[in-house]
Amino acid sequence: MPGPVLVPVLGDQLTRDLASLRGRTKKDTVILMMEVADETTYVKHHKTKIVLILSAMRHFAAELRKAGWTVDYIALEDDGNSGSFTSEISRAVDRHGASEVRVVEPGEWRVLKALEGLKGPLPVPLEILPDDRFVCSLNEFYTWAQSRDTLRMENFYREMRRKTGLLMDGDEPEGGQWNYDHDNRASPDKDMDPPPAPKFAPDDVTCEVIGMVERRFADHFGSLDKFCWPVTSDQAEAALDAFITQRLPDFGTYQDAMVHGSDDLFHSLLSTSINLGILDPVECCRRAEQAFRDGKAPINAVEGFIRQIIGWREYIRGMYWLEMPELAEANALNATRPLPEFFWTGETEMRCMADCVRSTRDNSHAHHIQRLMVLGNFALIAGVRPQEVEDWFLVVYADAYEWVELPNVAAMALWADKGRLASKPYAASGNYINKMSNYCGDCAYSVSKKTGEGACPFNPLYWDFLIRNRKVLESNHRIGRAYATWDRMKPDKQQAYLDSAKAVLDGLKPASGGWARD
Repeated sequence: MPGPVLVPVLGDQLTRDLASLRGRTKKDTVILMMEVADETTYVKHHKTKIVLILSAMRHFAAELRKAGWTVDYIALEDDGNSGSFTSEISRAVDRHGASEVRVVEPGEWRVLKALEGLKGPLPVPLEILPDDRFVCSLNEFYTWAQSRDTLRMENFYREMRRKTGLLMDGDEPEGGQWNYDHDNRASPDKDMDPPPAPKFAPDDVTCEVIGMVERRFADHFGSLDKFCWPVTSDQAEAALDAFITQRLPDFGTYQDAMVHGSDDLFHSLLSTSINLGILDPVECCRRAEQAFRDGKAPINAVEGFIRQIIGWREYIRGMYWLEMPELAEANALNATRPLPEFFWTGETEMRCMADCVRSTRDNSHAHHIQRLMVLGNFALIAGVRPQEVEDWFLVVYADAYEWVELPNVAAMALWADKGRLASKPYAASGNYINKMSNYCGDCAYSVSKKTGEGACPFNPLYWDFLIRNRKVLESNHRIGRAYATWDRMKPDKQQAYLDSAKAVLDGLKPASGGWARD
């Protein structure tokens, strides 16, 4: 009689309807779940991120066992744990006398290559199945990309709207517009009152993981004092309910706003659950759509939320696989500066940067504008080496897996791919941050001062970035006009910008090593 089919379930595949489990029976299947050292240390992940993933895995394994599945669970500190996916799969094949291995394709290039490398050494067949938890298959995305000269998300997003039927009125978009982004750029309002996000107190399983992480990963970045992320599908559903009823109505209007000390505002905080697999992304969209149809949320909020999921998330995933492995080494602007130390410490008089790093350290989270237009913007205009910025983002955020992090940082924030993804670099002076936040009012620097002592560092760095990269960027129709402004400046004003930028850059202390990949 043949042995059981071995079904490895990776840490971001915590979905009961996973393709590798579909059609399997509980009698002839062994589910393998693995906590391995390689995945916790290939970069030194934030403590919160490690706790989140390992706790969610342990809870999911318990759910599977309760449902009658046989689960072979390898904990991180188990005797004999080899520390790698590939070795643990090989050991499990021998241990169970497996006749076959079925696994859903991983989300990261390096893990896929490792699994593909097992096909020869394993004594049994290994089948790698497509991950159909996404709206758009990779083959579908490749076909879409091959038929276009420019790969803009907006065009892709419209196809996903048509495919899912979300916010559609027959063949036309609901409300007559595909995109309500122009309604979603309000500055923070002193009278706005965001409801608190739901918090999930750690249970015994999570507390055990917290203790292990504090002991084993004491030198990793971040704090676990405020750990409250959802780690089960029930908790994730409760978080979705709270967002739809309490914060979705104002999410769109204020989605780009930033407020000192207010880490959540109206954001959903659902990306960790969606990326783990404990929350279905399309169901999130359908719940939001229903709120619109019930008159409980405006279309600009609902469309903006849906666009983030079936537009941006799906598009980013496709671009990752389309552009790998070259994207991981891309550096179109030849940026070589080391990551500044204050990305870890938060010790800077730039109030915006300090607050974003604080939220990142405490929560393993910062919302998308903080990531793009404060942290990413500074790294871009300061000329920080993309691979160091990419690894930092991968380390510090609980929702960061390489497939979603790398395109967002390399291509969107740093323009390292020379515009394959974004039509222009998202470089900005302090004026943008002042418009979209309350950071600047009590900052040690003056956002209205352009150069010299006390000037907001973003102001001279913006112009220094443009001049450093003039040969590459001047022909870009979306940013090229800035050079006409520069050319109209008097030479002494131009020099003041360059001198001020040099003073800022010379004062940056490089981060110490050991946290990123070699």
